[in-house]
Amino acid sequence: MTERRVTVGWPEGLHARPAAIFVRAVTASGLPVTVGRPDGDPVNAASMLSVLGLGVAGGDEIVLASDAEGAEEALERLAKLVSEGLDELPGSV
Repeated sequence: MTERRVTVGWPEGLHARPAAIFVRAVTASGLPVTVGRPDGDPVNAASMLSVLGLGVAGGDEIVLASDAEGAEEALERLAKLVSEGLDELPGSV
């Protein structure tokens, strides 16, 4: 299992627009990815409702994880997206 711990860079956290950007990026990766709080249960990162349900605020730490082939590279790009609060995924997934 490949994991990345990352601090959320969007001031509003994973809510509304940032959550939609994140979910689109996860879906575009084509890989099964989970997201969760370090002390909580992970959820499907491609599910908007699940991501919103985490209630992640800006500055909170989250854990991205996947056991799929190619996960390391994809998680690295997703971590960059989240930590820098970008409007789109850097590079192609």
